[in-house]
Amino acid sequence: MKVTIRATISCPYCGHKHQEAMPSDHCLYFYRCTACDKTLKPKKGDCCVFCSYADHPCPPKQTERPI
Repeated sequence: MKVTIRATISCPYCGHKHQEAMPSDHCLYFYRCTACDKTLKPKKGDCCVFCSYADHPCPPKQTERPI
């Protein structure tokens, strides 16, 4: 399985979209929007901001196998 390491994250406050590199070895819990300066946190049940607000889940989630 090919893991995507770049994702476009969308701010839920202002709608700004920005492409970011995702860390491959851990989840990113906080992200500051480059347009409105708000701090994003994961939605309940998600491990990181990429899983909540990006067009691809984080690399650790991409490599998980369904049970």
